[in-house]
Amino acid sequence: MLLTALLASFLALAGHASAVSWYFLRYYPASGQKFTSFSGQMTIPALPKAGVYYLWPGLQPTDNSGVYQNVLDGRSGTWWIGSGWCCSNPNLPWGSGFNTYANEKVTFENKLDSGGSTWTSTLTRQSTGEKVTDSFPLASKSFNQALFAIELYDVNWDFGQLAFSNVVITSTGTDSSWCNTKPENYNSATTYSITGLSASVSGNTVTCKIDSVILQKPA
Repeated sequence: MLLTALLASFLALAGHASAVSWYFLRYYPASGQKFTSFSGQMTIPALPKAGVYYLWPGLQPTDNSGVYQNVLDGRSGTWWIGSGWCCSNPNLPWGSGFNTYANEKVTFENKLDSGGSTWTSTLTRQSTGEKVTDSFPLASKSFNQALFAIELYDVNWDFGQLAFSNVVITSTGTDSSWCNTKPENYNSATTYSITGLSASVSGNTVTCKIDSVILQKPA
């Protein structure tokens, strides 16, 4: 589970023992299937102050050894977004990124290559066209959890809603029922809305499209 496997790593990333608050939605594919891509667009919320705000979409593997994520980071007082694998097994350098600001839109794309050896992340700042691409050798990981997450250390959810749009998640297999199933709402902690779901199957690939995923406020 995310909290048992990753909490210690995230606390280390934050740099001190902290009061952590979690809000996340999590999709699982059908049994025996794995995710092969995760993309969409994040609308950047206001950042009230410098603090340990981590807002992210991400993928977690079956062994719960870490999380592959695109993290919007508020520690400096200005939002910065970058991609990476947290936090060990394997130890990988964090990817590149850029600053972004309230009401901007940032597109994220995470995709397993056709050979199954490398995941590539691309982030694009829509207002300027700025783009960064990084690759991560995560062939040993089988990702079976797709998350929309808010991770807070010693700060409150005080930035308004976190909105994702034009979300596309693909998995192996032919069972698309997971796309039309409500995601796990961790601890029922989040008031959220999801609109515009559609699923399709082509060959051995399930494509799940979601027009909008909005984490609105604490429940």
